[in-house]
Amino acid sequence: MAPVVNRDFWHGRRVFVTGHTGFKGSWLTLILSRLGACATGYSLEPVLNPNMFAVAQLHDQMHNVYGDINDRGRLAAAMRDAKPDVVLHMAAQPLVRAAYQDPVATFADNVMGTVHVLDAIRTLEGVRSVIIVTTDKCYENREWDWGYREIDGLGGRDPYSSSKACAELVSSAFRESYFPTASHAQHGVGVASVRAGNVIGGGDWAEDRLIPDIVRAASLGKSLEIRSPGATRPWQHVLEPLAGYLTLAERLYTNGPEFAQAWNFGPDSQSERTVAEVLDGFVRRWPDGVQWHTSQTRHPHEARYLKLDCAKSRSRLGWTPKLSFEDALDLTAAWYLAHANGADMQDFTSSQIADYFGQ
Repeated sequence: MAPVVNRDFWHGRRVFVTGHTGFKGSWLTLILSRLGACATGYSLEPVLNPNMFAVAQLHDQMHNVYGDINDRGRLAAAMRDAKPDVVLHMAAQPLVRAAYQDPVATFADNVMGTVHVLDAIRTLEGVRSVIIVTTDKCYENREWDWGYREIDGLGGRDPYSSSKACAELVSSAFRESYFPTASHAQHGVGVASVRAGNVIGGGDWAEDRLIPDIVRAASLGKSLEIRSPGATRPWQHVLEPLAGYLTLAERLYTNGPEFAQAWNFGPDSQSERTVAEVLDGFVRRWPDGVQWHTSQTRHPHEARYLKLDCAKSRSRLGWTPKLSFEDALDLTAAWYLAHANGADMQDFTSSQIADYFGQ
């Protein structure tokens, strides 16, 4: 089943994206460019080397504004200049262990950054659709055997999870205070939050993420140290949640009151796999394999089990995962191998996007 993104809706649409130079943001940049959107990106300049934004040569795929999400004045000015119909807020500090190391910066980016985006929208004319991207880790994780639904409680015992739960609360507070569904006819703004599973795909080089760590270990010929090989997560290719976000943005634009709420975008149950299964599957796809071993060092707490219930997205949005777990690993390994072999990565990434969307 092809994703239900409407190309006609996005062609010429004014879109403002925060965090467009990050891993997911870079994929979204190229998708919006292919859809013909009139998009502006606001983000810090990429600091990783390599990084997806540079490797895929995305600088000319949308209008770039480099700035800090906590620079309220610069952010608000960029949004006024862009005059967006749709806002997709993806800028964040996205790493669990980095949040342990610098909780203040994590809360500043993930909580106050969200406040700054929503407060800027409050002063704009013309915004109709707002997507706030958080994470599946925003739920109070009780290590249940069943998936978390959007009505389940928020929480987080570590700084990253807590900051994302706070971002959800911020989104809800702004929605109820400034963009209530009952008065949508007056303000015209639909605000939704989205929670995805563990995302994989080509172009992620973040520290302390499983696939990038595998690729780095392979390039150095080293054995990869793994903290929790038995931890189970809902793994999905980056294109899956992005297709969901775009589908939801369309619905918010056309019928905000019905869709202005929280939404899960996760894979099928067969993609809920342990870290060890992801490792072994990726290693089989790598030409010379990769060695790994379990860490014997004590590490900060990470949940061992987490899954999402995505029945609402499937029934009400018509969104459903297209890729199997094996498909996601195939696409991810193929991307990194193409990069290692010197391919034109904008063309290669575009081809994966075209195959996925059937365009």
